[in-house]
Amino acid sequence: MIRHVLLVAALIPAPALAQAYQCRVPQQIEMPRPPQPDGPRRDTPITGYTLAISWSPEFCRGGRAARDPGNYQCNGSIGRFGFVLHGLWPESAPGKYPQWCSLTPRPSEADLKANMCMTPVPWLLEHEWAKHGSCMAKTPAAYFKTAQAMWKSVRLPDADRLSHQPGLTAGDLRRALVTLNPRIPVSAIGIRVGNGGWLREVQLCYDRKFLPTRCEANKFGPKNDAPLNIWRGL
Repeated sequence: MIRHVLLVAALIPAPALAQAYQCRVPQQIEMPRPPQPDGPRRDTPITGYTLAISWSPEFCRGGRAARDPGNYQCNGSIGRFGFVLHGLWPESAPGKYPQWCSLTPRPSEADLKANMCMTPVPWLLEHEWAKHGSCMAKTPAAYFKTAQAMWKSVRLPDADRLSHQPGLTAGDLRRALVTLNPRIPVSAIGIRVGNGGWLREVQLCYDRKFLPTRCEANKFGPKNDAPLNIWRGL
């Protein structure tokens, strides 16, 4: 099924894959510190997956993150970003999802640099591998290969344009995604918002075979008629 995911990604026209406004991989990066588990090790059976896609302008607004020289996502040193991949997460029974299966091997600098236009935060890349990826792949490179394939298989809407739409709702965003990705039903599109209904993240739900499936109620988020605000990236 991973081979199927790679085939789907390869068939999408290249412009549809460009989720960043612009991105240039840095020649060198400071390697992150080893991640510290925030919970117990759980090697539970995988029943599905979540592709968590963050809206970067919302995360970066306020300026504090932009002043951090190590925060490539927000400081503009390697480009500007719209949607970025938070992570690909294996799922299991509610509250029992696999996590922290192994802290090793650690990603190499080459592993991190190869994925920084997808997830422009080196420490987050390693965190996602250790907390989630180590439960579904044997190496960081194998996990990132699958995450990249899933990331590239999704066409994302112009959230800046949507932000101008009067009376924008969560359903409008979901329908925009379905228009670009007819195989993804509305029921498979979860949305996370912050205070004031500001878009933080889109979470796409998949079954064990990486096919779109209905999100659990706790992942679906605001109902389709709920008002939605999007902080503009441009």
